[in-house]
Amino acid sequence: MIEVRERDFEGFFSVPFNVYGQKEHYVSPMKADLRKMLSEQNPLFSGAEDFTYLTASENGTAVGRIVVHIHHASNARHLIEQASFGFFDCRNCNETARLLLQSAETWAREQGMSEIAGNFNLTAMQQCGVQTDGFEKPGYTDMVQNPQHIPQLLQENGFEPYFPMTTFEVDLAEATFTGKELPDASRYTFQEVEKKGFKQRMEEARAVLNDGFEQNPMFVPLTAEEFIFQAGEMMTILDPRLSSVVKLDGRPVGVVICIPDLNGFLKATRSRFGISTPFHYLKYRLGRHRAVIIFYSVASAQHGLGIMGAILDQTVSALKGAGYRQLGVTWIADANKPSLRQVEKLGAKALHRLHLFKKSLS
Repeated sequence: MIEVRERDFEGFFSVPFNVYGQKEHYVSPMKADLRKMLSEQNPLFSGAEDFTYLTASENGTAVGRIVVHIHHASNARHLIEQASFGFFDCRNCNETARLLLQSAETWAREQGMSEIAGNFNLTAMQQCGVQTDGFEKPGYTDMVQNPQHIPQLLQENGFEPYFPMTTFEVDLAEATFTGKELPDASRYTFQEVEKKGFKQRMEEARAVLNDGFEQNPMFVPLTAEEFIFQAGEMMTILDPRLSSVVKLDGRPVGVVICIPDLNGFLKATRSRFGISTPFHYLKYRLGRHRAVIIFYSVASAQHGLGIMGAILDQTVSALKGAGYRQLGVTWIADANKPSLRQVEKLGAKALHRLHLFKKSLS
């Protein structure tokens, strides 16, 4: 008999390790980070009533999981009544998926919502989507990966795909450059994001992100508390050569956040701190050659001036100079034609396809 439990964190964390084999490319966040994310410390939530997480267990083993929550700021901004689901991981069993999804739908209806959509882990500005193609290719930090049966289970339970997205990969040995010169280049400076001054650079990055993404679908401006909550752990893994804030006459107008890929380290440690963690971290630091762009943005008043191309050129040069060989780019929506053109100029190749999935609750 399958039992659905609420807020069983140990079971929740264990699900992917229990149901996905070694051949699957899913990589879990660190256990401590996931616990923090699903706590009332998360400024995304105003309280415990805004979210819950569910685990399906059989004979004492957790075999499926899902988070369901309400992003009030998103609903208010986009005039919707939507519950979000995330971290939907499940064995290839329709009964297990049905019980989890129905439980999430019931919770959402009780909150007065008219539809449910996901994956949002936990918002559109974090990990987003359900992988629908490219299952044979390993991803990078901050990319959603799941087995092929996950989108199938969602469709079997009445969820429909929408909002297609793509992640990308660049072979840095073959990377091309936009080559566009900035007008009045002497007025621009690139400031590295390093531990000294980290909070100031992050606040500048947030301001540019909120401005540059203002018109993007599903975007909700990030508060200072939300942004530093999400980015705070990044300080421990920074390679300051890779991320920068671009300033025009001292004012932030562009940003790129690029970090070393952690997936190999996470896989080796099974996403837990233990006695062997320092060894695995040292091995990772000595051998890292993959990096991932988490986001890049240019302030809206500076769109069309070539700043984004200059940022990407500088980032690729820094990556090559530091010995990195591969670069991942997190999801870009099919609707975002300018960003798609930018990665095409870099010589990026499609890595994974993703979609959001939604269902009416009426």
